[in-house]
Amino acid sequence: MRSVSGKQLCKIVERKGWILKRVTGSHHIYAKVDVGEILSIPVHKNRDLKIGTLRALMKIAQLSEEDLR
Repeated sequence: MRSVSGKQLCKIVERKGWILKRVTGSHHIYAKVDVGEILSIPVHKNRDLKIGTLRALMKIAQLSEEDLR
């Protein structure tokens, strides 16, 4: 699995229809009406997300590995 930074993941989920609701500290909080969940993406400079964190966020956002390309 390719690792991405928090900034890159924010751009990907915005393209998939997620809407930025607020920024709390270093976390960007996204929501999507038809999913009914929130997505909290940690954005720490340009560091890559840990694989476990990335997989959990992808599961909530209903993303596949193809979406990361």
